[in-house]
Amino acid sequence: MRAAAREGRVTVLGSFIADLTVRTPRLPAWGETVFGSAVRIGPGGKGSNQAVAAARLGARVSFIGALGRDAFAELARRTWREEGIDAADCVEVPGHGTGAAAVVVHATRGENAIVVDPGSGLLLTVADVERAAARIAGSAVFVTQLEVAVPVVARALAVARGGGAITILNAAPALPLPADMYALCDYLTPNETEAAVLAGFPVATVDDAARAAEALRGRGAATVIVTLGARGALVRTGGGTVHVPAVDAGPVVETTGAGDAFTGALAVGLAEGMDAVAATRFACAAAGISVTRPGTAAAMPRRAEVDALRRA
Repeated sequence: MRAAAREGRVTVLGSFIADLTVRTPRLPAWGETVFGSAVRIGPGGKGSNQAVAAARLGARVSFIGALGRDAFAELARRTWREEGIDAADCVEVPGHGTGAAAVVVHATRGENAIVVDPGSGLLLTVADVERAAARIAGSAVFVTQLEVAVPVVARALAVARGGGAITILNAAPALPLPADMYALCDYLTPNETEAAVLAGFPVATVDDAARAAEALRGRGAATVIVTLGARGALVRTGGGTVHVPAVDAGPVVETTGAGDAFTGALAVGLAEGMDAVAATRFACAAAGISVTRPGTAAAMPRRAEVDALRRA
């Protein structure tokens, strides 16, 4: 009911990061140089990627974040214009660089290692959230992550919950959370590494993920979805646990951004009235397509592609 009344609007608060990506057969040791290939610079950042994913899947999307005044900020604004994302509440922080990341992708396996400087993204403030409160509270679904300051995330989740929006916290990167933040999460979506940090024990198997999800529900999160890479996702609601398998859309080229494709698609599914398991199946299909192509924002699938894969 909440989602339907708000016409599928998704608001994302998070970071924009310019990705410098290179493919290589192995990571260098300290002091070592290795050859790479296919170097490129493109739009990224968990929040921005999730906004692009949601927009390509048909949602009306708004993005809230903080940019510097530099070429990377121009890349961000151009990306959002091209994707039809409303960034009217995105603020500019002069004198600070826009976030950037070095992304190293394994040349054959598609796995990645990332070093990120959030830059201006960490300068988003609680006051910025208050200025955007009407947009946040008026959303069908509100999404955020941990590439902005935790107090900002907490306040934004509270504003969203207060307005009746469905809230999603993609608990990435892995950070401990204040105890009172869990109850602000209708959906908490860590991966295995993040679930381990939050739960306090290793998460290596599907059973481990189920234990972690139940532990996190015990702290107040309504629904916990642990993403498991090639094994899909584990959904834990008040009604029980469901393991949703991954969707094979073809050979894996690059896994960078797959979690963002999942989160953006989950938001769209929930905004369209899907239940947790149906939205997770939809999200697994979107993530399955994203790993078959290079890039982060550029790899996010269109709605027709996801629908076609789910019919196949």
